[in-house]
Amino acid sequence: MAATAFDGLEKFFAQIEMAQVGWAIAAIVLVEMVRDLYHFLSHQWAPLQRLHGWHHRAYKKDFSPLSTEIYRKAQLYNDVPESAFMIAVMALAALATGISGLWAGVVYAAGFLVAAVARSRGLLTSTDLTHEPGPLTGIPGYWKVNRTYHWRHHFDDTNAYYAGLFPISDKLLGTALSLKGKTVAVTGASGTLGRALIQALAKQGAKPIALTTSASVNISGATKTIAWQTGEEANLRDAFNKIDILIINHGINVMGERSIGAIEQSLEVNALSAWRLMEIFLKTVDDRTGRATKEVWINTSEAEVNPAFSPLYEISKRLIGDIINLRRTDAPCVIRKLVLGPFKSNLNPYGIMNANAIARTILFLAKRDVRNIIVTINPLTYLLFPLKELSQTLYFKLTLKNFALDPSTAESSKET
Repeated sequence: MAATAFDGLEKFFAQIEMAQVGWAIAAIVLVEMVRDLYHFLSHQWAPLQRLHGWHHRAYKKDFSPLSTEIYRKAQLYNDVPESAFMIAVMALAALATGISGLWAGVVYAAGFLVAAVARSRGLLTSTDLTHEPGPLTGIPGYWKVNRTYHWRHHFDDTNAYYAGLFPISDKLLGTALSLKGKTVAVTGASGTLGRALIQALAKQGAKPIALTTSASVNISGATKTIAWQTGEEANLRDAFNKIDILIINHGINVMGERSIGAIEQSLEVNALSAWRLMEIFLKTVDDRTGRATKEVWINTSEAEVNPAFSPLYEISKRLIGDIINLRRTDAPCVIRKLVLGPFKSNLNPYGIMNANAIARTILFLAKRDVRNIIVTINPLTYLLFPLKELSQTLYFKLTLKNFALDPSTAESSKET
């Protein structure tokens, strides 16, 4: 009996310890949310704005310090009070709730305070990871804020990208992507969804450019119209240099046709043309600003995983969907998929969704950094598409890595 009671007590205390560990982990997330709140207030409340302004004045565009004096003042006037605020809030939370695990947040924040004081006095010369100087080397982080993500807050839109470590707060606020002032080109701009996207982008403060095969068509909301033709994508190279976001939205639906011409047309318009446009645009991405500000959005359709009652449409859309996943493994900027259900248009006269509502939803989700934007009434798509993406992404990462490590494999594949 004594042994049984002892075992019970041991399990009880073990559960308490595990609970405190859980609270300690939660405290780290919580204190980061407190940091993001302070940061947000620093852009809204004049007294904090004056202090936070030193932080924005401290860096050149490559994140190298503008001067030692300004950098130290930025640490003293911004980072020190920010860390003190984090400590105070977490200490009050720990005292008010009696949850000892929350003190981990206090200790965590104290580390930032010590580092900020040391930097303000010149005792610590290294900066934090999101402000390390040098060219941008990756795309903006999705699960964790990295240098490229935070660079946008300094030099793209100071009223967005507030998150310090976890981008949860930006996703909730809709500040994980700023469209304000962005030059956004939309192919298929004369179509139903293209027109809706142009108007929705204009309302968000973007500068939409219509890419259409019908140059004479007037498209409301577009700041400029550029004519282009399938097969002549290279002619858009110069225009792409000045474009921040390219939305590849054009397509064709031959319905039940299966002729050689229908096959060629479906593959060319829905897949190969989209692929060429994407590759030409990606070549304009540089590591100075492009990795942070440029993006490609491609309308692939839920036909990637569900029947669309148009075999060639399904085949061509699945092809471009697979090519995008392949390209995402080493893309120099963010590539988003637009996975849309049936909306009424010339391509699909039987569609039941509204294109204007779809366009607004696309932008709502993009501003929250959703990279596979699913908008449909079919619940199966929300289940099947993530599974397909996850399995294919893992497959590509594993197999492409193996090929890269074995040059002889690539050579033998060329010979065959």
